Amino acid sequence: MKALAIDTTNNVLGIAIVEEDKVIGEYITNLKKNHSVRAMPAVERLLSDCDITPKQLDKIIVATGPGSYTGVRIGVSIAKTMAWALQLPIVGVSSLEILAANGRFFNGLISPLFDARRGQVYTGLYQYDNQNLVTVENDQNLLLTDWLEMLKSKNERILFLGNDLPIHEETITHILGGLAEFAQVALHNPRPSELALIGVRKNAEDVHSLVPNYIRLAEAEAKWLEQQK
Repeated sequence: MKALAIDTTNNVLGIAIVEEDKVIGEYITNLKKNHSVRAMPAVERLLSDCDITPKQLDKIIVATGPGSYTGVRIGVSIAKTMAWALQLPIVGVSSLEILAANGRFFNGLISPLFDARRGQVYTGLYQYDNQNLVTVENDQNLLLTDWLEMLKSKNERILFLGNDLPIHEETITHILGGLAEFAQVALHNPRPSELALIGVRKNAEDVHSLVPNYIRLAEAEAKWLEQQK
């Protein structure tokens, strides 16, 4: 099975192609640039470099969020369009789960983290069990301090990953002390190859019902709903 994976949920733009358990090609940048301009050309370039045509693909895998609202929509739109046009199965994967996969050699809990502003974060809790990444706490959006107090009660070592860690590292250390460990900087980028390998093992979804997982409403949407009450 040849699968194409696409992740545009945050500043990282990631494209990968895998065949079974082999990574054929991978493209990653971590830049504040417009994914709407760069994502599709990156897909085309990687397919070309790997001598693979779109018709040779067997599956499309996409990161569905949380993350940047615009970024999430771009990746999901590209993936759904390709899956529909090529009549291919499609799978959505949490962008936090993808990042957590970088902690596969950590013997403890894994907390991937994206900044959500105003002291809030997008995060979840994961752990490897016999090489399988399992969810301990579902992805959520909440105050970092509330999340850390919950983690403190577990009294276990916790690995934090993510490019937004510098924003929150002081708070994490203050509350968790020695329970907190921070991944090396090379592990902060979610890898599209991990996205692909996770998605290959997941069941396909209906292309029309697959939607972004923002976790929380955009501020404009929340204000509009409040005005309707």
